[in-house]
Order: sequence, then structure tokens, then C-alpha cells
Amino acid sequence: MQNNLSDIATQVRRDIVRMVHAVQSGHPGGSLGCTDFLTVLYFNTMKYNTDFNMDGTNEDIFFLSNGHISPLFYSVLARSGYFDVKELASFRKLNSRLQGHPTTHEHLPGVRIASGSLGQGMSVAIGAALTKKLNNDKGLVFSLHGDGELQEGQIWEAAMFAPHHKVDNLIITVDYNGQQIDGPTNKVMSLESLKAKFEAFNWLVLEMNGNDITDTVQTLDKAKSLTGKGKPICILMKTTMGKGVDFMETGHEWHGIAPNDEQLAKALAQLPETIGDY
Repeated sequence: MQNNLSDIATQVRRDIVRMVHAVQSGHPGGSLGCTDFLTVLYFNTMKYNTDFNMDGTNEDIFFLSNGHISPLFYSVLARSGYFDVKELASFRKLNSRLQGHPTTHEHLPGVRIASGSLGQGMSVAIGAALTKKLNNDKGLVFSLHGDGELQEGQIWEAAMFAPHHKVDNLIITVDYNGQQIDGPTNKVMSLESLKAKFEAFNWLVLEMNGNDITDTVQTLDKAKSLTGKGKPICILMKTTMGKGVDFMETGHEWHGIAPNDEQLAKALAQLPETIGDY
């Protein structure tokens, strides 16, 4: 299983750098860093139906809050069967369903919220999780957030709300890479101990290496086993921005710039084609 997930993750990383390069626009750093996590989530952890409907009744659903890592999201959705992988070639082009940040009016299968504005995804995920509880729906709700995104006040309103209302069918993951567009998070606005913060708000907190597929599989399995126990679950996920492309792993600089032709060739040489390019 791990080898298969690794192959998928490598191909997704190829998709990301090719998509961003083709239009010289996008966010490769965080996309590459979160690739292993989203690959495990969609190809191992979640139970879902690619015959997409917005309600997501009786299935697990996912919300991408840090919507700028859309190249990753689109690649995983396509590779898991929501739409044809050939559509990845339309990324960020006029009239494309694959805009720079995911939106809903294009009706792209797999996308349930627009997520261009940071800080909103946890609130939406909580609402969806409460809906499932009210409907006796056993599906789980997952969401992904950037650590820099946690500087938004709405996050902490949601973080107070979920434990108070015992939203225990919710698993959020924070990409704890220590980088944001303006620099390291500890220089822009220090997050201090996120574990202590979430535990103080009465969340169950797990930690994992989001660039280790085995650890990611095991931690997500553990998180699922802890649902239904009266508390929401937060996974603090350590990742390296730009993971898989050595020259992109140096810091925040690759948060939102595209590789040139030479850089693309170097990146693809480090990411051998495993499943087939779009």
C-alpha cells in the first residue's frame, strides 16, 4: 500500500509543478508540502463517492481551507476519479473550472466551498459536521488549514465552538510548515505552542510527520478511532514547504512563484513519472 501511495504522491507532485509552470502562476510550495497528506486522505482514509453531490450524505467529506494550494487539490480530485485528469491542463486559464482558488459556481466535482479567503474553512467544516450529527449520518468531516492561516481570528471562534458543542465527527489538520507568504511564521506572528492552544480549547490533539506516508496513514487511522468520544480532533502536521523538489525546500520563497523552464526540468527530473502525465 505504501509504495502505491508513494507513486501517486510523486505523480501528483509532477502535476503540481507542470500546472503552475504552464501558466506561470500559482502556489507550488504548500501544494508540494501537503501532497503526501492529501494523497493518503483520498486514496486510503476517506470513504467517499466520486458521483459527486454537494450534500455529501453518508460519506466522508473534505474542505480545503487554505485554498491557494489548489494545484494539489485539483490533481488529487482528478487522480481519484472526480473528473478527467486531462482537465488539469486548463488550470488558471480563462473560463476554466480550475481557478487559482477553488470556487463553487464552476460546479467542479469535489469542491464544496470557495476557499480564497483564509480563516473560513474550519467554520464551514464544523457546520457540515453538525449537519451530519443532526441527520444521524455516520460520515466524517475533514479539513486542512495552513499554520499562517491560524492568524485569522475566525479560526479561534470556531476552535472555541467545536468542543463546546461536542463536534466529535470532525478531524482538522494544520499544515505546520512554519512558513507563510511574507516569511517564517515565527517572524510574521509567532504561533507559540499550537498543541497547548488547542488542548486548552479542549480538542484532542495528535501530531504527525506529514511527509512520511506511513506516519500519515497511522495517524489518520488513529484520529478516526478517536471520533465519537465527545471532542473534535486536531492533527498538527509537520511538513516541509516544497517537499520533493530540493531547490523549493529552502524557505517561504516558493510559496507563490512559478518555476521557469530550467527549474521545471530540474523538478521533473526529481519526480519520475509513475502513473502517467495528463
